[in-house]
Amino acid sequence: MSQKLSRSTMVLLTIAPLMWAGNAVTGKLVHDLISPAALNFVRWALAFLLLLPFAWRALRPSSPLWPHWRRYSLLGLLGVGCYNVLQYLALGTSTPLNVTLVGASTPVCMLIIGALFFGVPARREQIVGAVLSIIGVVLVLCRGSLTQLFSLHLVIGDLYMVFAVISWSLYSWLLVRTREPEGIRSDWSAFLIAQMIFGLGWSSAFAGVEWAIGAHEILWSWKLAGAIAFICIGPAIIAYRCWSLGVQQAGPVVAGFFINLTPLFAAVLSLALLGEAPHLYHAAAFVLIVAGIVISSRR
Repeated sequence: MSQKLSRSTMVLLTIAPLMWAGNAVTGKLVHDLISPAALNFVRWALAFLLLLPFAWRALRPSSPLWPHWRRYSLLGLLGVGCYNVLQYLALGTSTPLNVTLVGASTPVCMLIIGALFFGVPARREQIVGAVLSIIGVVLVLCRGSLTQLFSLHLVIGDLYMVFAVISWSLYSWLLVRTREPEGIRSDWSAFLIAQMIFGLGWSSAFAGVEWAIGAHEILWSWKLAGAIAFICIGPAIIAYRCWSLGVQQAGPVVAGFFINLTPLFAAVLSLALLGEAPHLYHAAAFVLIVAGIVISSRR
């Protein structure tokens, strides 16, 4: 698998974390209005309806999707179901600082899973890149002060995010280590809806469990409607399309380093919403994260 980054690949892998940063901020803003599993189900149900006019042929009985239903069921579980529900749960039970810090372990998790399950040993450049990127993320999260980092306290939300990172890492490796059937491979909307159709099943199951335990209140408002409209178009359709293409072109390990741009984008979005000016440590973190990406992608 090629590790060389083209400009178009870099753009694809940058759009995804930008959208996901917006997803994290939005999920935090509406946490008191809708439960995590319900938000995830509504998000993907609307995204499915938006994509259906473009990809309905992939769901026909004669579609090559159905002989490969096990693969897409697993992708739907890991990428559509588990990862998003766990992230929304983490945002509700932990602080954004802790959640993003745990998410910064994604490149390391990518390297470990690749070595253990897919026979892809980590190269020296990738290890160095992982260290630089994580240092950059930590610099943002602790706002340039180590005292804030040492004052962090782990809660159940951080454990949710650990499982989310594992789920996303497995999902990304499966994107490139298993082949798409003819008819799905060349059509991005068919590929995405193939995951959605099974992911919706998993998401509805998680929402059903949430309903059974009583956590099902939804407080509808224009704020919630606008948030759902954004996350079902941007983080769901656009980001997943860009991520899938980027992973297939650059490989899951190199792509994993781009996820570390997410907390940086989240910090910038939060600062913009609060009307605060960026600080010097944001620029330093950006340099470290980009350096990690460049070093890890070298042959």
